[in-house]
Amino acid sequence: MFSFRKMIDMPTPSTALAGRPDEIPTAERHAVNGRALKGPYPVGLATAMFGFGCFWGAERVFWRIPGVWITAVGYAAGVTPNPTYEEVCSGRTGHNEVVFVVYDPKRVTYSELLKVFWEAHDPTQGMRQGNDVGTQYRSGIYVYDKAQRETAEASKADYEKALQDKGYQGITTEIVDAPEFYFAENYHQQYLAKNPHGYCGLGGTGVACQIGTGVNAN
Repeated sequence: MFSFRKMIDMPTPSTALAGRPDEIPTAERHAVNGRALKGPYPVGLATAMFGFGCFWGAERVFWRIPGVWITAVGYAAGVTPNPTYEEVCSGRTGHNEVVFVVYDPKRVTYSELLKVFWEAHDPTQGMRQGNDVGTQYRSGIYVYDKAQRETAEASKADYEKALQDKGYQGITTEIVDAPEFYFAENYHQQYLAKNPHGYCGLGGTGVACQIGTGVNAN
């Protein structure tokens, strides 16, 4: 019981792992489209960040969307600087497994990305997603500006009502300002493109998310 609680409780700065000052190595290019993973990205593109379970499957959801320029997996919203995968899995960094998305707002809107996010997982489960349990599997939206926050908050309220109408509990998704994004190791990037039969524990609720919050966020 103690070890289970350790996995689902966020560490404090005094109990978190120390980390390191330098970035951990990662891939130079996207394994699916060949674009530079860390940029530079074309002018006019926008960024988004989401966490909703194991990032292998979460990333694949987004790289398939027309208008998405780059996806990358990494760690965010924790305490430990430049964490490794093993450190994140220990539950002692506070980081979430997240997907960083660079997209063309002329081809796909932020609201449309949110629809994909909500429908791809069950956002009512707290520090877990299906059989994956731990702080790194929590549902989170990490916003880059006021418009994204307003759109995310409105979509959360609408989707929560739709879920509750179907008997689900309240949404546990955190919506916070985008923290620093730490790129995950090379082998995690576009993992399911490299390993087509690899593990993907994501599963949605089957409840549709209605687009049209009345807030315009690119």
